[in-house]
Amino acid sequence: MRDSWHERFADSPDVLKSARRPQTVVPVLDLEIGGDEFITMAGPCSVETEFQLMATANHVRRAGARILRGGAFKPRSSPYSFQGHGLAGLKMLARAREESGLAIVTEVMSEDDVPLVAEYADILQIGTRNMENYSLLEAAARSGRPVLLKRGMMATIADWLRSAQLILDNGNPHVILCERGIRTFETAMRNTFDVSAIALLKQISHLPVIADPSHAAGHRELVPALARIAVAGGADGLLVEVHPNPDKAWSDGEQSLDFAGFDAMMYGLEPWLELRGQELVRHEGTGAKPVGALG
Repeated sequence: MRDSWHERFADSPDVLKSARRPQTVVPVLDLEIGGDEFITMAGPCSVETEFQLMATANHVRRAGARILRGGAFKPRSSPYSFQGHGLAGLKMLARAREESGLAIVTEVMSEDDVPLVAEYADILQIGTRNMENYSLLEAAARSGRPVLLKRGMMATIADWLRSAQLILDNGNPHVILCERGIRTFETAMRNTFDVSAIALLKQISHLPVIADPSHAAGHRELVPALARIAVAGGADGLLVEVHPNPDKAWSDGEQSLDFAGFDAMMYGLEPWLELRGQELVRHEGTGAKPVGALG
């Protein structure tokens, strides 16, 4: 790594690659993030009903996802939007893990909620609005759970790495960085997907880096292309929103893939992963390739 990168990010020394720390691998149940396997995390923006969650969990598992995402506590731009089921949502996620075998990642919004969420979740997600909520970061770090740290929508890479450094400083080495798009002057998409950040982080940081093409695009039609771009950029995995009926979703339906769309996206990733010497792990009952899938 260039000496200039060490100088530029000197206030985040433990996040940077070194001879002693070439790559961090984050263990979660029976899998590893940042290792040899490309990890897909998929599921609904919000946990709505048990049927919705179970159907999604079982489907994404068969298509190759290893982790189920779903919001029990939802930070919404409008106070009148659905805010999540809270504890009831966490219990539904736990039941979905028991049935599907998938690990669980869900967002924690308050330091007071960290013990409760950590009781049910395998990975604690810090959302874009809380990337610089340092009391929350410290509490999440002390929980002992791996922390998925989303980039703030207006954060520089240096800002983002400082937040990761804080988690490491509080004794938790298991940090996963998530590029989810940043806010720019462009308004055609929900955010601007900064794939250059993924490429840079894979050069300078030992932490695993995943991409969230759903929030980056804001439109489901763009999600598969951004997912492929993330793979080409060197991402260690994806965080993707999937819903049985996106047009009826209680939140973020516009950017959520339906089951057929998720299958097509996963098949479309295969030739890109093959170039990296990786493959998707599929489970029984995946069926035939969807019409129009690549590969």
